[in-house]
Amino acid sequence: MLNWKHIINYTVKGNPTPNKRVEKTENEWKGLLTPKQFRITRLKGTEAPNTGALCSIYDEGQYNCICCNSPLFDSTIKFSSGTGWPSFTQPIKEDAIKYEKDTAFGMIRVEVMCNTCDAHLGHIFPDGPEPSGLRYCINSASMQLNKEHTNDK
Repeated sequence: MLNWKHIINYTVKGNPTPNKRVEKTENEWKGLLTPKQFRITRLKGTEAPNTGALCSIYDEGQYNCICCNSPLFDSTIKFSSGTGWPSFTQPIKEDAIKYEKDTAFGMIRVEVMCNTCDAHLGHIFPDGPEPSGLRYCINSASMQLNKEHTNDK
C-alpha cells in the first residue's frame, strides 16, 4: 500500500516504469478528446468543484484514463472527501500513476498523471482516510467509469 513517503520518493527519485507508453501529437489528442477533456488532461486544467460527472457516482467498476483507457482506480477505493472532486485512496496498481512536484500558483503540491500517456489527472494530498492517509483528488473529465470491470471479491 502506498503512503505519503512513497509519493514524495517518486517525485524525487523517479516514477515506476509503466507497462506501456501511449504518445500522440497535440492534434491527435485534440481529435480524440472534447475541448474540456483536452484542456484538463493535456493543458493541466481543472474543473470547478462539484461540477464533474463522476463526483457523486459510486457505481462498481474501474476508472480508466480518458485519453488512453489505462486503468487508474477501482471503485472500491473511491470515497466522499467533500472537496468537490472524485477522491481515491490508492491507484489500481502502483505503476498506474506518475507523480511530479507542482509549484504553480504559489503552492507546493504533487500532481498526478496517467503513467501511460502523461494525462493530467489532478493532485494528491496526505489528508485522506486511513490506512494510507492519501487523497487522490481527480478531475472527472480525465476519467471514464468502466462498469464491465468490477472487483470480484
